[in-house]
Amino acid sequence: MRKPSPVADVVMHPVRLRIIQQVGTREITTASLRSALPDIAQATLYRHIAALVDADVLTVVEERRVRGAVERTFALGERMAHVDHDELLEMGARELQQAFLTFLAHLGESFDRASAADDPRFRDFLGFGEMTLHVTTDDLAVVQAGLGELLAPYLAATGDDRRAVTLATALIPTDGAAPRD
Repeated sequence: MRKPSPVADVVMHPVRLRIIQQVGTREITTASLRSALPDIAQATLYRHIAALVDADVLTVVEERRVRGAVERTFALGERMAHVDHDELLEMGARELQQAFLTFLAHLGESFDRASAADDPRFRDFLGFGEMTLHVTTDDLAVVQAGLGELLAPYLAATGDDRRAVTLATALIPTDGAAPRD
């Protein structure tokens, strides 16, 4: 029996995924997280933040006194907030399925929240689709590096009129057969 992936255990929880999404590439305070996630009880939010900090997924970048309490500012930590290829290989089939279903549930929840907003411009930023690529593992590395380079200028929040959007990707082989020679 395979050992569960520690980062998957921490990251693949719907509340923790929402926290990670809020942090993104910026620094954010606990007060801002509470405001952004009002449906999560404060004690629950703090418990999940602590789990993410303990796992080095989040890091505390600043602490300051606010009205007698300590206000913390967080950023993504040393460990990236995703499950990498090696960790996917460590997961058993059931764990992998649960991680993917958690990812899909989080994606669906994000879509539901955004589509429920009374913002008529929502659909200007909406899109979803699927395409089949024919790649080797080397090709896939090139595609991923190219996407990283293409998306890099859009990862940081700027002071202009840009709107934050979530870009989700999933790589799923279309058949169970081994690659053809």
